Amino acid sequence: MASTDAERAPLSAAAASDTGMRRENNEDRYYCDAGRGLFMVIDGVGGHAAGEKAAEAALLMLRTRLERETGAPEDRLREAITLANNEVFRLAQTEPEWNGMACVLTSALVRDGRLVVGHVGDTRLYAFRDGRVRKVTHDHSPVGEREDRGELEESDAMRHPRRNEIYRDVGSEPHNPTDEHFIEILNLPFEDDSAILLCSDGLSDLVDSKRVAEIVYEHAAAPEQVVKQLIQAANDAGGKDNVTAVFAAGPRFADAVRRIAGTALQPSPPVDGWQTATGGPQNRSRRRRVSIPWWVAVTAALAIGCALGLALAFLALTRVDGVSEWVLEANRPETWARTWTVGFDTGAEFTTIEDALVQAQPGDTIRVGPGEYRTPLVMRPGIAVVSVKPHEAILRPAADARPLAVVLFPPGAHGNDAAAKLAGFRISGDVEHPVDFGILVEAAGEVDDVEVSGAARAAVVLQSGSRAVVRGSYIHDNAGIGIIVRAGAAPRLQHNVITANGKSGARPLPGIEVQEGANPHLFGNIVLGNGDDQVVGLPAAGRADVARDNIVGQPPTPPKAPAIRRP
Repeated sequence: MASTDAERAPLSAAAASDTGMRRENNEDRYYCDAGRGLFMVIDGVGGHAAGEKAAEAALLMLRTRLERETGAPEDRLREAITLANNEVFRLAQTEPEWNGMACVLTSALVRDGRLVVGHVGDTRLYAFRDGRVRKVTHDHSPVGEREDRGELEESDAMRHPRRNEIYRDVGSEPHNPTDEHFIEILNLPFEDDSAILLCSDGLSDLVDSKRVAEIVYEHAAAPEQVVKQLIQAANDAGGKDNVTAVFAAGPRFADAVRRIAGTALQPSPPVDGWQTATGGPQNRSRRRRVSIPWWVAVTAALAIGCALGLALAFLALTRVDGVSEWVLEANRPETWARTWTVGFDTGAEFTTIEDALVQAQPGDTIRVGPGEYRTPLVMRPGIAVVSVKPHEAILRPAADARPLAVVLFPPGAHGNDAAAKLAGFRISGDVEHPVDFGILVEAAGEVDDVEVSGAARAAVVLQSGSRAVVRGSYIHDNAGIGIIVRAGAAPRLQHNVITANGKSGARPLPGIEVQEGANPHLFGNIVLGNGDDQVVGLPAAGRADVARDNIVGQPPTPPKAPAIRRP
C-alpha cells in the first residue's frame, strides 16, 4: 500500500492508487502532503499513454504553483489549475497519439481552519464530521448535475449509462484563471474534528457515500486502513476503473468518532446548504418588532420630504434640453462616475469603444459586450474599459492595417489614481490580423486579466517612466517576447502566466526582458516554457527575490506517485 503519513503536522493522512480489476494501466495520479495541507487527485482522460501523460503533466504544474505559498488560496488554485490545463493542451498538440488528451482533478488546501478546493470534472471531495458524510464538490457531468439537484438518487446515478460523460475537463482547450464555468472554487470551514476524502470516479461510481462513510468512521484512527479498505470495496464491486483515494483527518477526528460510536451514518445535503457566509441559510436573522418614538417618525418624514423635493428638482432639470448636458456632463465632478455600454445589442449606447471614450469622463467605466472590436485603441486617463464577459470582447486590428500596438496607454497619466484601466479583454493577432505589440504603456496604466497572443515583437511593452500594473493576465503564444520592461520603467507584474512566447520566430526569445536601468517588481508570476531564458536582464541583486516570489523556469519532474496493482 502506497501511503503518505503526516509528520510533525496537525493532520493525519494517507493516500493510495490501484489499477483496478479491468485496466492494464493506471491513469490516476495523486499527491498527499499533510505538512503543507495539500492534497490532489487527478484522473487522466484519453486512454493508455495519453491519459497518463495528461495526469502526470497536470500533477507537475499543480505542484509547481501550489508549493509556492504566495497569494490567496483561491488565487493559487485558479492559477495552478489553469497552468496545468494549458500545459496539457500544449502537449496534446505535440504528438499525434496525445491528441485530445485531458484530465479531471480535485485539489484541496487545508490551513488555519479553512478548506479551499479547486475542482474540475467528476473526481470528488467528501467531508466527514459528526457521523455524517457530505459530498462537497459538484460533478461536472449531465448525470452528476441531476444527482446534485436531487433529480436522481445516488444509486440510479451510479448505474446511469451516461455516467462517464463530463462537460468540464483540464486540457481540451486553453483557459485563463478567471474564465467562467471552468474551475469550481469552494472555501469552507475545516474543524479539527472533521476529515476529507478526495477520490477518482473509480471509487465513487462503485461505492456509495453511505458505505464510504462506514469505512471512514470505522477506521478513523488509521488513515492507511481507510484508503486500503475503500480501494478494496471498489475492487470487490467490480473494479471497472482505476481507483484512487486521498484521506486527511483533523487532530480530533478520531476522538470525536469514538464519542459518537453507534450513531447511524447518514449522507448530508449537497454543499449548497453548507454555507457560512453572512446571508446564508444558517445566518438569516429573525425579524423583531420595534417601537419608534413619535419625534423620530416626524424627523424621518421631514428628511424624506426634502430628499423627494431634491429628486423632483433634479428630474425637472434633466428634462430641459441642453441644461442636463451642461450640468451633468461638461461640468460634473469626477466623483459622479458613470457607466457607458458598448456592444452590438440593441440596448448598448455605442457600437465602438472609441465613441464611448470620446464621451466618457475621468472616473467613468465603459462596459464592453462580447464581439470583435477594431483597433488601435487609445486609452484615456482615469477611464476603465472592461469586458462584461471575460475574454469574450476581442481586440483585433483591421484586416488591411497593422498598428504598432493594439492598445496604447499614451503619456499624460501619472500615479495610479489617474491611470486608465483595461480589464478582461482578449487581444489576438494572426496572419490575417498582424500586430507588432499587443499593449504599449507609455506612463501609468492598469492591465487586469487580459489575454494576449499573436504579437510579432512583444505582447506587452512598458516604456521608460511607466508605473503600470499588469495583473492576472495570460500572455502566451506570441512570436515575440512576452513582456519588455524598458529602462526607467518601474512596473508591478503580479500573478501573470507567461508561457510559450518567443518560440515561433527566427530565434528563441525570453518570457520577460528587463532592460538595464529598469526596476520592475515581480510577484506570484508563472514564467515557463518560453523560447529562451525565462527572465533576462535582471540585476544580480534582484534575482534571488524574483526566484523566491515567482515560478521561473521548468522545475525537475517529481517522481511518479507509486500505484499498487492487484495480481
